[in-house]
Amino acid sequence: MNVRYIVELSEQERAELEAVVRDAKTGPQKRRRAQILLASDRGVPDVLIAETLPCGTATIYRAKKRVVEEGLDAALSELPREGGRRKLAGKEEATLIALACSKPPEGQRRWTLQLLADHVVQLVEHDSISKETVRRRLAENELKPWRRKMWCIPAVDAEFVTRMEDVLDLYGERANAKRPVVCFDETPIQLIGESRVPVPAEPGRVHRFDYEYRRNGTANLFVFVDAHRPWRHVKVTEQRTAYDFAECMRDLVDVHYPKADEVRVVLDNLSTHRAKNLYEAFEPEEARRILRRLEFHYTPKHASWLNMVEIEISVLSRQCLNRRIPDFGALTREVAAWKRRRDASGARIRWMFNVDDARRKLGASYPAPCERGEMRAA
Repeated sequence: MNVRYIVELSEQERAELEAVVRDAKTGPQKRRRAQILLASDRGVPDVLIAETLPCGTATIYRAKKRVVEEGLDAALSELPREGGRRKLAGKEEATLIALACSKPPEGQRRWTLQLLADHVVQLVEHDSISKETVRRRLAENELKPWRRKMWCIPAVDAEFVTRMEDVLDLYGERANAKRPVVCFDETPIQLIGESRVPVPAEPGRVHRFDYEYRRNGTANLFVFVDAHRPWRHVKVTEQRTAYDFAECMRDLVDVHYPKADEVRVVLDNLSTHRAKNLYEAFEPEEARRILRRLEFHYTPKHASWLNMVEIEISVLSRQCLNRRIPDFGALTREVAAWKRRRDASGARIRWMFNVDDARRKLGASYPAPCERGEMRAA
C-alpha cells in the first residue's frame, strides 16, 4: 500500500455514485464502495472513512486503486473470488452419482448422506469425505436418493392407445343432449366419529379435537360427472357390489338422463364394471332395456388419469370429505350439500388434453406399425 491513490470524480460520476447510495435496492457492499469514493473525492482521510462507515483501510485502498486504474464501473463491482477446490470432481463425482442411483447396501432401506460418504471414500482417492460434500454434489444434480414415490407405469401398447384415443375423442366432442358423455367411478370412505367432544374455536384459540377417534365402519361413493356440462351426482352406498353398479346404471338412464337416446359412460376396468353385471342384478328384459341405452368406453389399464371423474373425486375429497364424518346419514347430507353448491356455481371440468397432444407427447411410446407379413404371422 505504498502507492497513494488520489480520487478525483467528475460531476457525472458524483451524481452516479450518489444515486447508488440513495437506491434502496443497492447491495451493502456496493453502497459502501460508493460512499468510500464520494468521501475520498471530498478529501476525507482514510482513517476517518474507516471509522465512519465502518470498514477496513484495506477496503478503502482497493476501492481507490480500482477507480484510478480501472474506472468507476470496475470500482463498484465485486472482484471475482477464487472458490475452494472441489473435493469431488470429474470421475469421482460420477462415482457418487452412480452410487446414489443404485440399490442401497443389504440391510439398509435407503441411502443416507453418511452412508454414501462412507461408501464413496472407499472408491475414490480421498482419506475422508464429509456429508456436506455429498449433500452439495447431490443437490447440484437434483438427486434425493432417500426419497421414493410409488407410481404405476403403464405399458403403452396398441390396446392402451386404442382406449386412450377413444376416450379423448369423446372429451373433444361438442355437448350432445341426446348422447351425453358421463364419467363414472367410485371411492371408499371411512366413517370416523369423535371419542371426545371437540373444543370449538375462539378468538386467540384454534379449534381442537382429540387425536383418538372411533371407527364407525365404511361407506362407498359412486360418482358421476358430465364431461360437457356442469353436472355431477354422488350416490352414497354401504358397499360397491355388482348389484350396486347395476343400480347406478339404471339410475343413469332412467333418472338422470331419461330423454337421452344413449349415454356414453367412461369407466375403468374394475370387474364390477361389466354389462354382465346387469344380467346378474335384473331380469334379462330389464337388463337388455338398460344396456340398449348405454355405451361403455373403458380407459386403458393403469391410466385412471384419463377418467375425468378422478378430478371430481379429488375436489370432493378436498372440499368435503377431508375430515371426520361419523355416520352414513351425516355423509349423505354433507355430500348432497356439496353437490348443490358445486352445481349452483356452474363448476365443471375443462379437459385440455386431446388426441393431437397425446400423439405429440407420447408419440415415442406409441407402438410401431408392423409390416403386412408380420401381422399375418402374428
